[in-house]
Amino acid sequence: MTAELAQGLLQAGSLEEYYARLAPASIEAGWHKTEPSMYPTPKKTFLPEHWSYRTARAALDGAARLVRTEDAERRNLILHNPLPGNTYATAPTIVAAYQMIKGHEVARSHRHTANAMRFILDSGPRAYTVVEGAKVPMEPGDVLLTPNWAWHGHSNDGDDNAYWIDFLDAPLAHLLGPMFFEQYHDDFVQQTTTIAADSPFRFPFAVWGPKAAQAPEILPGVRQSLIGPPFLDTIRLMWRHLDAGAAFSETETTANCVYACQQGEGSVLCDGVAFEWARGDVFVVPSWRKSNWTVHEESFLLRISDENLLEKLHWLHSTAPGSQMENSAHWGKGKF
Repeated sequence: MTAELAQGLLQAGSLEEYYARLAPASIEAGWHKTEPSMYPTPKKTFLPEHWSYRTARAALDGAARLVRTEDAERRNLILHNPLPGNTYATAPTIVAAYQMIKGHEVARSHRHTANAMRFILDSGPRAYTVVEGAKVPMEPGDVLLTPNWAWHGHSNDGDDNAYWIDFLDAPLAHLLGPMFFEQYHDDFVQQTTTIAADSPFRFPFAVWGPKAAQAPEILPGVRQSLIGPPFLDTIRLMWRHLDAGAAFSETETTANCVYACQQGEGSVLCDGVAFEWARGDVFVVPSWRKSNWTVHEESFLLRISDENLLEKLHWLHSTAPGSQMENSAHWGKGKF
Protein backbone atom coordinates (compact mmCIF):
# COMPACT_ATOMS: atom_id res chain seq x y z
CA MET A 1 0.00 0.00 0.00
CA THR A 2 2.84 2.43 0.84
CA ALA A 3 4.63 1.72 -2.45
CA GLU A 4 1.37 2.10 -4.35
CA LEU A 5 0.63 5.39 -2.60
CA ALA A 6 4.13 6.72 -3.30
CA GLN A 7 3.85 5.78 -6.95
CA GLY A 8 0.46 7.43 -7.22
CA LEU A 9 1.79 10.67 -5.71
CA LEU A 10 4.67 10.67 -8.18
CA GLN A 11 2.29 10.18 -11.09
CA ALA A 12 -0.52 12.55 -10.03
CA GLY A 13 -1.59 14.56 -13.05
CA SER A 14 -3.10 17.49 -11.16
CA LEU A 15 -3.06 19.06 -7.71
CA GLU A 16 -6.61 17.86 -7.13
CA GLU A 17 -5.53 14.27 -7.79
CA TYR A 18 -2.40 14.81 -5.66
CA TYR A 19 -4.46 16.05 -2.67
CA ALA A 20 -6.87 13.13 -3.00
CA ARG A 21 -4.03 10.60 -3.00
CA LEU A 22 -2.26 12.29 -0.05
CA ALA A 23 -5.27 12.34 2.29
CA PRO A 24 -5.33 8.58 3.20
CA ALA A 25 -1.78 8.88 4.58
CA SER A 26 -2.92 11.44 7.20
CA ILE A 27 -0.69 14.02 5.53
CA GLU A 28 -1.88 17.43 4.41
CA ALA A 29 -0.11 19.88 2.15
CA GLY A 30 0.76 22.88 4.31
CA TRP A 31 0.29 25.32 1.44
CA HIS A 32 -3.22 23.95 0.81
CA LYS A 33 -4.62 24.46 4.35
CA THR A 34 -7.54 26.87 4.45
CA GLU A 35 -6.84 27.63 8.13
CA PRO A 36 -3.26 28.88 8.64
CA SER A 37 -1.25 27.54 11.56
CA MET A 38 0.59 30.86 11.95
CA TYR A 39 -1.20 34.18 12.34
CA PRO A 40 0.02 37.74 12.90
CA THR A 41 -1.65 38.20 16.30
CA PRO A 42 -3.08 35.72 18.85
CA LYS A 43 -6.35 34.11 17.82
CA LYS A 44 -9.37 34.99 19.96
CA THR A 45 -11.01 31.75 21.04
CA PHE A 46 -12.18 31.88 24.67
CA LEU A 47 -14.89 34.44 25.34
CA PRO A 48 -15.34 37.19 27.95
CA GLU A 49 -17.84 35.93 30.53
CA HIS A 50 -19.23 36.70 34.00
CA TRP A 51 -20.63 34.43 36.74
CA SER A 52 -22.79 35.63 39.64
CA TYR A 53 -22.02 34.56 43.21
CA ARG A 54 -25.67 35.14 44.10
CA THR A 55 -26.68 32.49 41.57
CA ALA A 56 -23.83 30.15 42.48
CA ARG A 57 -24.51 30.31 46.21
CA ALA A 58 -28.17 29.43 45.68
CA ALA A 59 -27.08 26.55 43.44
CA LEU A 60 -24.61 25.29 46.07
CA ASP A 61 -27.24 25.45 48.81
CA GLY A 62 -29.54 23.46 46.57
CA ALA A 63 -26.83 20.91 45.91
CA ALA A 64 -26.11 20.61 49.63
CA ARG A 65 -29.55 19.03 50.08
CA LEU A 66 -28.93 16.49 47.34
CA VAL A 67 -25.19 15.74 47.16
CA ARG A 68 -23.13 14.44 50.08
CA THR A 69 -19.37 14.91 50.20
CA GLU A 70 -19.16 11.13 50.64
CA ASP A 71 -20.67 10.79 47.18
CA ALA A 72 -18.75 13.50 45.32
CA GLU A 73 -15.03 14.23 45.19
CA ARG A 74 -15.97 17.90 45.58
CA ARG A 75 -19.32 19.67 45.83
CA ASN A 76 -18.38 22.27 43.26
CA LEU A 77 -19.76 24.18 40.29
CA ILE A 78 -17.44 24.47 37.29
CA LEU A 79 -17.40 27.88 35.58
CA HIS A 80 -16.87 26.76 32.01
CA ASN A 81 -16.34 29.29 29.28
CA PRO A 82 -19.24 29.44 26.78
CA LEU A 83 -16.88 28.72 23.90
CA PRO A 84 -18.69 26.16 21.68
CA GLY A 85 -17.63 22.63 22.57
CA ASN A 86 -16.00 23.60 25.89
CA THR A 87 -17.43 22.09 29.07
CA TYR A 88 -14.61 22.65 31.56
CA ALA A 89 -12.02 25.42 31.23
CA THR A 90 -12.75 29.00 32.29
CA ALA A 91 -9.74 30.20 30.29
CA PRO A 92 -7.31 28.13 28.17
CA THR A 93 -5.02 27.41 31.14
CA ILE A 94 -7.29 28.05 34.16
CA VAL A 95 -10.50 26.60 35.55
CA ALA A 96 -12.56 28.26 38.29
CA ALA A 97 -15.26 26.64 40.42
CA TYR A 98 -17.49 27.67 43.31
CA GLN A 99 -17.40 25.17 46.18
CA MET A 100 -18.95 24.76 49.62
CA ILE A 101 -18.99 22.46 52.62
CA LYS A 102 -21.66 22.53 55.28
CA GLY A 103 -21.03 22.98 58.98
CA HIS A 104 -19.55 19.86 60.62
CA GLU A 105 -18.78 18.34 57.24
CA VAL A 106 -15.52 17.22 55.63
CA ALA A 107 -14.36 16.83 52.04
CA ARG A 108 -11.94 14.00 51.39
CA SER A 109 -8.21 14.58 51.02
CA HIS A 110 -6.53 14.07 47.69
CA ARG A 111 -3.60 15.35 45.66
CA HIS A 112 -2.95 16.00 41.99
CA THR A 113 -0.36 17.44 39.66
CA ALA A 114 -2.50 20.50 38.93
CA ASN A 115 -1.62 23.57 41.00
CA ALA A 116 -4.60 24.97 42.91
CA MET A 117 -5.63 27.85 45.11
CA ARG A 118 -8.85 28.95 46.75
CA PHE A 119 -10.36 32.33 47.55
CA ILE A 120 -12.66 32.27 50.58
CA LEU A 121 -15.97 34.13 50.25
CA ASP A 122 -17.98 33.25 53.37
CA SER A 123 -17.23 30.99 56.32
CA GLY A 124 -17.52 30.78 60.08
CA PRO A 125 -14.97 29.98 62.77
CA ARG A 126 -13.22 26.62 62.53
CA ALA A 127 -13.47 26.12 58.79
CA TYR A 128 -10.20 24.72 57.44
CA THR A 129 -8.36 23.47 54.41
CA VAL A 130 -6.16 20.62 55.60
CA VAL A 131 -2.87 21.00 53.70
CA GLU A 132 -0.10 18.45 54.22
CA GLY A 133 -1.36 17.48 57.68
CA ALA A 134 -2.15 20.95 59.07
CA LYS A 135 -5.46 22.79 59.36
CA VAL A 136 -5.19 26.13 57.57
CA PRO A 137 -8.01 28.51 58.55
CA MET A 138 -10.40 29.59 55.81
CA GLU A 139 -11.57 33.10 56.70
CA PRO A 140 -13.41 35.47 54.33
CA GLY A 141 -10.95 37.13 51.95
CA ASP A 142 -8.20 34.57 52.53
CA VAL A 143 -6.20 33.23 49.60
CA LEU A 144 -4.92 29.68 50.19
CA LEU A 145 -2.46 27.75 48.03
CA THR A 146 -2.28 24.01 47.45
CA PRO A 147 0.78 23.50 45.21
CA ASN A 148 0.92 20.51 42.93
CA TRP A 149 1.03 17.10 44.63
CA ALA A 150 0.26 18.54 48.09
CA TRP A 151 -2.31 16.57 50.08
CA HIS A 152 -5.37 18.71 50.76
CA GLY A 153 -8.92 18.28 52.01
CA HIS A 154 -11.46 20.35 53.92
CA SER A 155 -12.79 20.15 57.47
CA ASN A 156 -15.54 22.45 58.70
CA ASP A 157 -15.62 22.02 62.48
CA GLY A 158 -18.05 24.91 63.03
CA ASP A 159 -21.76 25.48 62.51
CA ASP A 160 -21.64 27.80 59.48
CA ASN A 161 -21.39 26.73 55.86
CA ALA A 162 -18.19 27.72 54.07
CA TYR A 163 -18.13 29.01 50.47
CA TRP A 164 -15.13 29.72 48.27
CA ILE A 165 -13.80 29.77 44.70
CA ASP A 166 -11.22 27.27 43.49
CA PHE A 167 -8.74 28.12 40.73
CA LEU A 168 -6.57 25.42 39.12
CA ASP A 169 -4.24 25.09 36.14
CA ALA A 170 -5.91 21.76 35.30
CA PRO A 171 -6.69 22.75 31.68
CA LEU A 172 -2.96 23.23 31.17
CA ALA A 173 -2.22 19.81 32.68
CA HIS A 174 -4.88 18.29 30.41
CA LEU A 175 -3.30 19.93 27.36
CA LEU A 176 0.28 18.87 28.13
CA GLY A 177 -0.69 15.46 29.50
CA PRO A 178 0.93 15.06 32.95
CA MET A 179 -2.30 14.81 34.98
CA PHE A 180 -2.04 12.48 37.96
CA PHE A 181 -4.57 12.18 40.80
CA GLU A 182 -4.56 10.20 44.04
CA GLN A 183 -7.03 9.93 46.92
CA TYR A 184 -5.80 9.84 50.50
CA HIS A 185 -5.85 6.23 51.63
CA ASP A 186 -5.78 6.09 55.44
CA ASP A 187 -8.78 8.27 56.26
CA PHE A 188 -11.48 10.18 54.45
CA VAL A 189 -9.61 13.37 55.34
CA GLN A 190 -6.18 13.76 56.93
CA GLN A 191 -6.63 13.71 60.70
CA THR A 192 -4.74 16.41 62.60
CA THR A 193 -5.00 18.71 65.58
CA THR A 194 -2.41 21.14 64.21
CA ILE A 195 -3.87 24.53 63.30
CA ALA A 196 -1.51 26.58 61.12
CA ALA A 197 -2.91 30.11 61.03
CA ASP A 198 0.54 31.29 59.96
CA SER A 199 0.91 28.72 57.19
CA PRO A 200 3.05 30.00 54.28
CA PHE A 201 0.20 28.83 52.03
CA ARG A 202 -2.26 31.32 53.60
CA PHE A 203 -2.56 35.00 52.63
CA PRO A 204 -5.16 36.78 54.85
CA PHE A 205 -6.97 39.67 53.20
CA ALA A 206 -6.51 41.75 56.36
CA VAL A 207 -2.76 41.75 55.64
CA TRP A 208 -2.65 41.68 51.85
CA GLY A 209 -5.59 43.94 51.01
CA PRO A 210 -3.94 47.04 52.52
CA LYS A 211 -0.77 46.30 50.55
CA ALA A 212 -2.78 46.67 47.35
CA ALA A 213 -4.47 49.86 48.56
CA GLN A 214 -1.06 51.40 49.33
CA ALA A 215 0.69 50.25 46.13
CA PRO A 216 1.69 52.76 43.43
CA GLU A 217 -0.90 53.46 40.75
CA ILE A 218 -0.49 51.49 37.53
CA LEU A 219 -3.35 53.49 35.98
CA PRO A 220 -5.35 56.40 37.44
CA GLY A 221 -7.28 54.95 40.39
CA VAL A 222 -5.81 51.45 39.91
CA ARG A 223 -3.26 49.74 42.16
CA GLN A 224 -1.96 46.18 42.23
CA SER A 225 0.04 44.10 44.68
CA LEU A 226 1.63 40.71 43.99
CA ILE A 227 0.62 37.95 46.42
CA GLY A 228 3.50 35.80 47.66
CA PRO A 229 5.98 34.26 48.20
CA PRO A 230 5.51 31.36 47.91
CA PHE A 231 4.31 31.42 44.31
CA LEU A 232 2.66 28.84 42.08
CA ASP A 233 4.69 27.97 38.99
CA THR A 234 1.88 28.59 36.52
CA ILE A 235 -0.54 31.01 38.21
CA ARG A 236 0.12 34.60 39.24
CA LEU A 237 -2.02 36.11 42.00
CA MET A 238 -2.52 39.83 42.60
CA TRP A 239 -4.83 41.98 44.64
CA ARG A 240 -6.20 44.87 42.59
CA HIS A 241 -7.53 47.97 44.39
CA LEU A 242 -9.84 50.30 42.44
CA ASP A 243 -10.90 53.77 43.53
CA ALA A 244 -14.58 54.67 43.37
CA GLY A 245 -15.27 56.46 40.10
CA ALA A 246 -12.15 55.14 38.36
CA ALA A 247 -12.57 54.62 34.62
CA PHE A 248 -9.78 53.07 32.59
CA SER A 249 -8.95 50.89 29.62
CA GLU A 250 -6.58 47.95 29.31
CA THR A 251 -4.98 46.93 26.03
CA GLU A 252 -4.36 43.46 24.65
CA THR A 253 -2.11 41.05 26.52
CA THR A 254 -1.18 37.46 25.84
CA ALA A 255 -2.14 36.61 29.45
CA ASN A 256 -5.50 35.14 30.37
CA CYS A 257 -6.95 36.92 33.40
CA VAL A 258 -9.72 35.74 35.71
CA TYR A 259 -11.07 38.10 38.39
CA ALA A 260 -12.97 37.47 41.63
CA CYS A 261 -14.52 40.33 43.59
CA GLN A 262 -13.79 40.67 47.30
CA GLN A 263 -15.76 43.90 47.69
CA GLY A 264 -17.25 46.67 45.60
CA GLU A 265 -19.13 46.98 42.34
CA GLY A 266 -18.33 47.98 38.80
CA SER A 267 -18.71 47.13 35.15
CA VAL A 268 -16.51 45.90 32.33
CA LEU A 269 -16.93 46.14 28.58
CA CYS A 270 -14.69 43.53 26.96
CA ASP A 271 -14.68 43.29 23.16
CA GLY A 272 -18.33 44.32 23.02
CA VAL A 273 -19.42 42.05 25.90
CA ALA A 274 -20.68 44.07 28.90
CA PHE A 275 -21.30 42.85 32.43
CA GLU A 276 -21.71 44.18 35.96
CA TRP A 277 -19.72 42.64 38.81
CA ALA A 278 -20.29 42.60 42.57
CA ARG A 279 -18.97 40.83 45.64
CA GLY A 280 -18.16 37.17 45.04
CA ASP A 281 -18.63 37.38 41.29
CA VAL A 282 -16.13 35.92 38.81
CA PHE A 283 -15.34 37.15 35.32
CA VAL A 284 -12.74 36.35 32.69
CA VAL A 285 -10.84 38.60 30.28
CA PRO A 286 -9.24 36.11 27.88
CA SER A 287 -6.01 36.60 26.00
CA TRP A 288 -5.79 39.43 23.48
CA ARG A 289 -8.98 41.25 24.48
CA LYS A 290 -9.31 44.96 25.13
CA SER A 291 -11.38 45.95 28.17
CA ASN A 292 -12.93 49.16 29.47
CA TRP A 293 -13.60 49.42 33.20
CA THR A 294 -15.93 51.63 35.25
CA VAL A 295 -15.77 51.40 39.06
CA HIS A 296 -18.98 52.24 40.92
CA GLU A 297 -17.53 52.01 44.44
CA GLU A 298 -14.18 51.27 46.04
CA SER A 299 -13.32 47.71 45.11
CA PHE A 300 -10.85 44.93 45.73
CA LEU A 301 -10.49 42.27 43.05
CA LEU A 302 -8.38 39.14 43.12
CA ARG A 303 -6.61 38.82 39.77
CA ILE A 304 -5.62 35.30 38.67
CA SER A 305 -3.54 34.97 35.50
CA ASP A 306 -1.19 32.62 33.66
CA GLU A 307 1.55 35.29 33.55
CA ASN A 308 3.98 33.14 35.57
CA LEU A 309 3.84 30.46 32.89
CA LEU A 310 4.05 32.88 29.95
CA GLU A 311 7.07 34.67 31.44
CA LYS A 312 8.97 31.39 31.68
CA LEU A 313 8.30 30.78 27.98
CA HIS A 314 9.07 34.40 26.96
CA TRP A 315 5.49 34.66 25.66
CA LEU A 316 4.17 37.37 27.97
CA HIS A 317 3.56 40.43 25.79
CA SER A 318 1.07 43.26 25.47
CA THR A 319 0.32 46.31 23.36
CA ALA A 320 0.44 48.63 26.37
CA PRO A 321 2.56 51.81 25.91
CA GLY A 322 6.22 51.05 26.55
CA SER A 323 5.87 47.30 26.08
CA GLN A 324 8.19 45.40 23.77
CA MET A 325 5.39 44.51 21.38
CA GLU A 326 4.62 48.19 20.83
CA ASN A 327 8.07 48.60 19.26
CA SER A 328 8.02 47.00 15.79
CA ALA A 329 11.80 46.63 15.87
CA HIS A 330 11.33 43.57 18.10
CA TRP A 331 9.31 41.74 15.47
CA GLY A 332 11.00 39.06 13.38
CA LYS A 333 13.95 38.43 15.73
CA GLY A 334 12.70 35.11 17.11
CA LYS A 335 12.01 36.59 20.54
CA PHE A 336 10.32 39.84 21.46
